[in-house]
Amino acid sequence: MFPNHTMPAHRRHRRDPRHDRGGDPFPFPFRDPFGRGRHGRSMIRRGEIRPLILSVLAAKPMHGYEVIQDLESRSGGRWRPSAGSVYPTLQQLADEGLVTVEEVDGRRVYTLTDAGREAAKDAPSPAFGTAEPEADDFRRFVAAVMQVEKVGSPAARRETHRILAEARKEIYRLLAEDTAGTGEA
Repeated sequence: MFPNHTMPAHRRHRRDPRHDRGGDPFPFPFRDPFGRGRHGRSMIRRGEIRPLILSVLAAKPMHGYEVIQDLESRSGGRWRPSAGSVYPTLQQLADEGLVTVEEVDGRRVYTLTDAGREAAKDAPSPAFGTAEPEADDFRRFVAAVMQVEKVGSPAARRETHRILAEARKEIYRLLAEDTAGTGEA
């Protein structure tokens, strides 16, 4: 077989980093600080969405899309559950007798049963609103930097890199003063 560099382009593996022609311009993942894992997937697993759906339905009966919108709203737009996780969970809750399903205006509306209300009380409350405002500022800052890297002119990119270099120096200066003041090394 041919070594990768002599192999025709159509036969190379897509993820060979030597042939990467795009992707993240940064040497480290920026998605992690945003509550997202690899490839932008949510960090909330399907099993963890169950108590969130119960808490949303405790407020009022809703159809599936309303559940998705409500969860996105409660997270401040930081997380939008996929239909592929919400609808199977709603069906599972219905199979377990925790919700009832009724057709209203051509849509399936889910309502908690008495057992569902009990389960909602026992379910942990979603902690979407606990993020500090500074974390949102950081997210917006990083999003702006990423936007410049993607669509900015070469001059805008150079200026952004200059600003980031100065900011990095200032941050390390603050960190050095902070550790010097606490006696830590």
